[in-house]
Amino acid sequence: MTQNTPAYLLEKDGNLWLTEDEHGDLKISYRIKEVVFDQKSNFQHVMILDSHAFGRMLVLDGIVQTTSKDGHIYNEMITHVPLSIHPDPKRVLIIGGGDCGAAREVAKYRQVEQIDMVEIDELVVKACKEYLPEVSGRLSDPRVNVIFDDGVKFARNKEKEYDVIIVDSSDPIGPAEVLFEKSFYQSLHRALKDDGLMVCQSQSPIFHRDVMEQTYKRIQEVFGTASMYTAVVPTYPGGLWSFTIGTKQYTEPDPEKVQRKDTKYVNDSILLSCFSLPAFMRK
Repeated sequence: MTQNTPAYLLEKDGNLWLTEDEHGDLKISYRIKEVVFDQKSNFQHVMILDSHAFGRMLVLDGIVQTTSKDGHIYNEMITHVPLSIHPDPKRVLIIGGGDCGAAREVAKYRQVEQIDMVEIDELVVKACKEYLPEVSGRLSDPRVNVIFDDGVKFARNKEKEYDVIIVDSSDPIGPAEVLFEKSFYQSLHRALKDDGLMVCQSQSPIFHRDVMEQTYKRIQEVFGTASMYTAVVPTYPGGLWSFTIGTKQYTEPDPEKVQRKDTKYVNDSILLSCFSLPAFMRK
């Protein structure tokens, strides 16, 4: 270790530990085998770490984003659920998603003709394609257009172009903070076709209740119809994670539409039951 080593990566008793600090109230530590990739971009500190419990993981500014062991859960749920609701998605926009996992899942749908992935940090994509193939699949589908740009500005200049928009953002801090603003959801509404829908991750119902409630409220105000569903992602604080859909027309998932090739989490029962929320979330 060097003096430039970040505070969240420390050696103790001969073991290397990554400690994720959840707003000072909760700390989660992972024992690390090795640092696979470590570089700072213009936006954030990007690391690929090989952990004992979860395999290789993408870590941005000390926060675990996805891992080779459970990353498929998040990526399958943020893609297959909205794509099972829209009857015929042709054009899909992914904002964020630098680990390429969401684009990899969307590419399983043959009827999708174009996938625009707008990621602000090119270094994240490069690192994940090379060092995290369990998540990225070293994505190379010709329908995927990777655009290194600000997702907010990109969406602002679009009108009725997309069937489905997937907002695969990190926590609402740093570069991702603007992806939770009402004005951003209004841009997405304009960018969607008249029967389009959008989905975003809306944080932990346990630890980020205010963000979750605010996200749902803002999307409902903009779209008129919003729905929330959940999945269990072990490496995210609390395990239970929420997603919010804003839709102009369609609301019901159709299990028959799901492209199940290589899915490890999504199946018919998950697709239909994920909208059944615990009592405290409904309240």
